[in-house]
Amino acid sequence: MNAPAIPQTATSTSTWNIDPVHSVAEFKVKHMMISNVQGQFIRIQGGLELNEADLLKSWVAASIEAASINTRDDQRDAHLKSTDFFDVEKFSTLSFKSTRITRVADGELGVAGDLTIRGVTRSVVFNVEGPSTPVHDPWGNTRMGLSATTKINRKDFGLTWNSALETGGILVGDDITITLDVQFVKA
Repeated sequence: MNAPAIPQTATSTSTWNIDPVHSVAEFKVKHMMISNVQGQFIRIQGGLELNEADLLKSWVAASIEAASINTRDDQRDAHLKSTDFFDVEKFSTLSFKSTRITRVADGELGVAGDLTIRGVTRSVVFNVEGPSTPVHDPWGNTRMGLSATTKINRKDFGLTWNSALETGGILVGDDITITLDVQFVKA
């Protein structure tokens, strides 16, 4: 899995890499119209080009290995990796590249960008809390974090498989909530 390229910007910028050990990409979707099933992708990488003078001129990119999906059920995970859903043999990564950052409120940003799932790219906006104030860890690294959430319709990305229930309704909901809790390490 190759990390997305981060364009170089003004001199008042710093480069930060996603710490995959302390970061997670989670999702939830309605199952049988009853409750949410949650899952996560284990392998996430990417980076942030942080403009310290003007946060809104920063840039972020992330890449997720599709086959690293984990819903705590091996049979369901295998189905999600199949051609019915992510088709991981053909589409090995999910990716996001920011196109615009706006300030929503103090400590909250709107990060618009291109989300690619199953080879389909759509514009989405993540609601972001952070980034946190950088801190030094006990090993000499500088770290900061953020949390980002968005909601998508899976059908917009070609994830159309479903099954009708005998009692009415469908097996898998259309709306997916995506949450990223990311920790960055200064490069």
